[in-house]
Amino acid sequence: MRGGPLTASQGSKRTNPTVAVFGAAGYGGALSARLLHRHPHFMLTAITARSDVGRRLDHVHPRHRVPMVLEELDLDRHSEVDAAIVAYPHGAAAELVSELVRRGVRVVDLSADFRLRDPLVYEEWYRPHPDPELIARATYGLPEHYRDEIAGADLVANPGCYPTATILGLAPLAREGLLADVVIDAKSGVSGAGRGATDKTHFVTVDENLNPYGVPRHRHTPEIEQELAALGADLRVTFTPHLAPLDQGELVSCYVTPGEPVSPDELTAIYREAYADEAFVEVVGVPPGVRDVRETNICRISVHVDERTGRLIVFSAIDNLWKGAASQAVQNLNLMFGRPEGEGIS
Repeated sequence: MRGGPLTASQGSKRTNPTVAVFGAAGYGGALSARLLHRHPHFMLTAITARSDVGRRLDHVHPRHRVPMVLEELDLDRHSEVDAAIVAYPHGAAAELVSELVRRGVRVVDLSADFRLRDPLVYEEWYRPHPDPELIARATYGLPEHYRDEIAGADLVANPGCYPTATILGLAPLAREGLLADVVIDAKSGVSGAGRGATDKTHFVTVDENLNPYGVPRHRHTPEIEQELAALGADLRVTFTPHLAPLDQGELVSCYVTPGEPVSPDELTAIYREAYADEAFVEVVGVPPGVRDVRETNICRISVHVDERTGRLIVFSAIDNLWKGAASQAVQNLNLMFGRPEGEGIS
């Protein structure tokens, strides 16, 4: 362990803020711990789990090489940090996040519990929210859109993997008023289902197979619609994800009916201008593959005009565990503490 735990007040006086990862036994939490353990600025002082308590993380996930013991949650002790990444499942995170924020810890939450701004929408797609008042204090953690708000936030709701790729892919069109209708066909590796989803992700189930799921109501749909509406495109989308026989990686294909005709040159110019200053978004001329972005914080996008139908085709690829979860969470922590966005993840 790299140093012992400090109180929040003590940590704020140190050069290196202290951080804990809650739920570090899962895929997203384990990668978050790996990135923070090697981070040049943050000091990872505790990792907790609801399973595998007492085991070292590098025994549970050898590839991440984090030689720290997974502890049982003890809020009185584990809240004595400056910041935390909470990697609990949807519905289970909200109460812990609320208590951490109440104790003065700055939190990045990987669950969906604070992504949706309307508590009634959250209840429709998940369950009654245990702390609806805290939703108003949460900032949606897509740095390319909410950079300034994230910098001053004490609670950041890390976007879902599908919404990250989809919103980055469609945002330039939404801003230009060009989204009349969109169908989103998304494919993700099995790690997106989480470490506990053994029935869906068992080798004999996914190998040489491709399955749609969450049909016709996937929980990421309102998150996508919320953020597109914030960009000026208030519409209902058709969103269908698929489980692909990959361990990690995600490709989103969007088929857009534009509000008016767009030429190939105009479309390319819109995207290159939109992302000219974004270090983690690459606009390329050919459709991307998931290997292009594996184990990076990069979203790679290509756009095309189908001149026969007039539709626009947008491809967006990310690593679902990195930009879709852990590395984006660290990108958000960097912003919250005034650090370079790419520190520890690039």
